[in-house]
Amino acid sequence: MTDLTDIKNLYKNCMLCPRKCGVNRAIGERGFCVAGANPYVARAALHRWEEPCLSGTNGSGTVFFSGCSLRCVFCQNAEISRGAAGKEIDTARLCDIFLELEEKGAHNINLVSSSHYTPSVIEALDLSRSRGLKIPVVYNSSGYESVNTLRLLEGYIDIYLPDFKYISPVLSEKYSHAKDYSERAKEALAEMVRQQPRAVFDENGIMKKGVIVRHLMLPDCARDSRAVLEYIHKTYGGSVYISIMRQFTPTAELTESHPELFRKITDKEYGRMLDFCDTLGIERGFSQDAGCEEESFIPPFDLEGV
Repeated sequence: MTDLTDIKNLYKNCMLCPRKCGVNRAIGERGFCVAGANPYVARAALHRWEEPCLSGTNGSGTVFFSGCSLRCVFCQNAEISRGAAGKEIDTARLCDIFLELEEKGAHNINLVSSSHYTPSVIEALDLSRSRGLKIPVVYNSSGYESVNTLRLLEGYIDIYLPDFKYISPVLSEKYSHAKDYSERAKEALAEMVRQQPRAVFDENGIMKKGVIVRHLMLPDCARDSRAVLEYIHKTYGGSVYISIMRQFTPTAELTESHPELFRKITDKEYGRMLDFCDTLGIERGFSQDAGCEEESFIPPFDLEGV
């Protein structure tokens, strides 16, 4: 159990993410992530489109939080990441959501972009565990994280599921407004691996502990993708799993703002990246089938389960 009085004070001078806005969210001030002091949740439901070891047969118990410390121009979940969708709830309701997902058969509780609500998440996890929550907790993240915040989560998170979007600061500034993305992602991943250094699976192949790093391929950014994958593999070898994603879905607004991104990843591009992974010797990983870039794979943020 954590001292909740101290941890909830973190909302009063918010430094939870690398932006370090310093705003007092407890009195309604909003920083880069546009989040207040109570969680906003847009959807809580079984999700069957995560990596197989997370979704299993029943689905991952995904809880989609509104707001984000990045503003990726290509965000597939822009409706929630920019704070436009969601419902304000308290930690008691968040606890109930966790337990309801477990009762529905979820293999895990999957916290999607929850870092800006870390104090509330910790409080809800303490409460839900006191009421019998047993399934693993997944921290599904952009990778742009504060090590200090991750340390608060030690003992609460069983599986880390971060993105590693870029090595190039030029690309991360251009597409995510975060020139320091690579530095922060490297630091965050090191902390995640320190906390969960070894993957553990049950008899059905469902992950119970470990780290899976996701990398989303972007059009005409193959060189940077190779740099990302090489860094992860050379630094961590087989201690982490790597998920190479081709589900980039261009949105209409990109036609004017970033026309170079207004296309999907081709089969040829994706095949070459998988060949590169083979050359590196990556054996612990996941790939995606063609068709995953269709918008139908993006869940509706309709307050289901909230």
